[in-house]
Amino acid sequence: MSSTPAAVSRQEFDALFEAVRTWGRWDPADRGAWNRVTAAHVQRAAALIRSGTVVPMGRPWDTLPGPDNARPALHYMSDLGDVEAPEPSAFKDFLAVDYHGKGVSHLDALSHIAYRGQLYDGCPAREAIDAGGARFGAVSALGPLVTRGVLLDLPAALGVEWLEPGHAVHAHDVVAAERALDVTIGDGDAVLLRSGRFRRRREIGPWDPGAASAGWHVDAVPLLAERAIALLGGDGDSDVRPSPVEGLHSPVHVLAITAMGVPLLDNLDLEALSAACAEAGRYAFMLVVTPLNVPGGTGSPVNPVAVL
Repeated sequence: MSSTPAAVSRQEFDALFEAVRTWGRWDPADRGAWNRVTAAHVQRAAALIRSGTVVPMGRPWDTLPGPDNARPALHYMSDLGDVEAPEPSAFKDFLAVDYHGKGVSHLDALSHIAYRGQLYDGCPAREAIDAGGARFGAVSALGPLVTRGVLLDLPAALGVEWLEPGHAVHAHDVVAAERALDVTIGDGDAVLLRSGRFRRRREIGPWDPGAASAGWHVDAVPLLAERAIALLGGDGDSDVRPSPVEGLHSPVHVLAITAMGVPLLDNLDLEALSAACAEAGRYAFMLVVTPLNVPGGTGSPVNPVAVL
């Protein structure tokens, strides 16, 4: 497996964009590829439940600054039982977060990324988004998702502890991992890529994943499009960094969200799921994603769960 991102010109990237674009395919358009998931997909996912093991993937609410958490989440107590009448005592707290980044497990909705001034389905970004939020592609349009999840556990497939930052995952790596893990990505699936980021972080320490992180090379995206996936995610933000595409810092975001209408799950802790899948001897499961219902929101913090 090659770990070096092959350089891609902007012209080559734009050809990829056109090849995977699904504009005009769905109604409502701002649910994008989540329209692929039908009741039959939910039933198929539910049929995967055997042990009933539930595995959460959301990171702890991280209020500490660091190289991978430039904008820490906020949490403080707003009532220590001394505000209201004495009985019963009520304890309350406040939460806030600037979640798009590297520190918070979150979902990117279709309003999160524009390319050449357009959101998914060709919607003009400047007309659809202003200080009040998004009028197209908001997270509130997505709703919850229940579908078959597939863990592409690259370190397990390769027999290593983790992928080093900057390691690019190509299309041929997907096929090899499917063979090694005895799993095949299919229509309506949610594909989660484990690089071992949080194992590496726990053992070596934090680093800036905006400068270097393992993730998808753009040449893997046509294969994912061919498999008709509904959701893409992982323990990074999907993009290999540094970017292999000249002048674009997040090309996989552009291909997935803006071209294909596929929302992204970023910064999931997949270590417990990796262990659970290895113990079960299978890498497919029911996945449940329930973003916050935020009208106009470009995404949401999430704590997705896998059920095996």
